[in-house]
Formats: sequence, C-alpha cells, structure tokens
Amino acid sequence: MKSILITGAGSGFGEGAAIGLAKAGHKVIAGVHIAPQVTPLREKAKSLGLEKNLRVEKLDVNSPYDVRYALTWDIDVLFSNAGMGEAGPVFEIPMDLVKDNFQTNVFAPLSFAQQWITKWINAKTAGKIVFTSSMGGLFTPAGFGIYVSTKHALEAIAEALHQELQPYNIKVQTVNPGPYLTGFNETMAETPFRWLDDSKNFTKKADLKAVFDNMLAKPEGRLDANEMIDAMIKIVPSDTGKFRNVVPKAIEDMLKENQLQAWENTI
Repeated sequence: MKSILITGAGSGFGEGAAIGLAKAGHKVIAGVHIAPQVTPLREKAKSLGLEKNLRVEKLDVNSPYDVRYALTWDIDVLFSNAGMGEAGPVFEIPMDLVKDNFQTNVFAPLSFAQQWITKWINAKTAGKIVFTSSMGGLFTPAGFGIYVSTKHALEAIAEALHQELQPYNIKVQTVNPGPYLTGFNETMAETPFRWLDDSKNFTKKADLKAVFDNMLAKPEGRLDANEMIDAMIKIVPSDTGKFRNVVPKAIEDMLKENQLQAWENTI
C-alpha cells in the first residue's frame, strides 16, 4: 500500500482516482483547488467509509503557501493531476491566457515535482511521480493548440525526468486520457467566447462554436470516464509499467498513426 498525493482532486479524474485508490487500501491525500471543494469531498469520503484512507486538503499548485504546507506531508507517490485549459485560435488568443495556461499546466507542476524530488533524494528514499498528460500531448487539433502545447511540454519534461531520476530510484510515468466525458473538454471549449469579439477577431464566434459543438457531440468524444479512472487506480501506485499510458487502446492506435502521417504532411 502506498501514500499518494493527488493534485486537482476536486473533480473529474482526480476525484475518481482519489476515491478508487482509497477504496483499494492506499493512503490518499486529495488536494483540491479551492476551499469550497474541501467539505463536499470530505463528506463523500465519510459517506463511503473512507475517512481513514482519504484525507482532503486545499492545495492550489499556484499558491506558495499551499505548496509549502504540502511539502510537510510524507508520501510515496505524487500524482500530478491538476490542470486547466484555454481553447481558441492560436493566432488570436490573448497572450496573458497563454501564460496562465502554461503556469498551471507546466511551470507549477514542474516546480512542485522538483521540490518533492529534492526531498526524496535528500532523504535517500524512493518515490514516484505520475503526470496527467493527455492524448493532446501527442497531437494537435486546431482550436486547442495552446492547451495541448502545455501537454506537449509536460511530455518532454516527464520524459527527461524519467531518464534523469533512474539513478535515484524515482520513477516517472504519464497517463494520457482520451476524450472522456468529465466536463473538462466541454468547459474548455467555452473559454474563447469570453474574449472573442466579432468586431475585432478574424475568427467568428458562431463558426468556432459550430466546430466545437460538432467535435464534442460525437459519441467517440464522450467516453465513459470510469474507464480512465480504473486505469489510473492500477497505474498510479504500481512499481512497474509503461512510461506512457494512453487510454483507451483505440486512441493509442490513432495517435501512432497520426504521428506516422506527420512525416508526410505538406504545407
């Protein structure tokens, strides 16, 4: 049994994995982004009889105070799951939104991971970091270029850490969810409409909404999130396994084909 800290555990994959890992007997600290998420998840843990295994704490990875407190805990595994997404055309999206997306999805997780790595190395103990990447870490659909670029960056960081930390007995993996229905993609698809202005932008709101609506309405874009959560429950505490874990298999096959086709792309 492992002691596991999960960031971004207030909803979606993070919450589901926290509950599932606690049910499996692991000691889980569920770090949630905002204070209003704390009590509902604590009450849910209590209703499921998981109080001894599931501890809920506020943990905003962008808060130096939350991070400093979190580093006082003792864990075996950091499941770095927190993230957010900005959508919209790359050639028009405001740069402050780009910076915010990279701050939350790349810079904060890297900083948090570095501090845990330092702690483990100094203590001469083993450890493990699992990053929630995305199928979007391995290809780029138009309209989601900024979000997936953060996941491309996270893939590179994780791959480098995987090699660099082997001498210290610290393992690194990624989990790469496909298009599961958690509400994350649907919410991300709404983000451009708070800044797009038909009187100023080349991209028109109605045109972009039609593209997103068509993409998100397809059954293959609304997969049952429990499949990914079940995979996370197995992967996160494991001492062995693949470095990259794309779920479901059909998405893994699609990504491999897409990467091969990339060598033949023309302008």
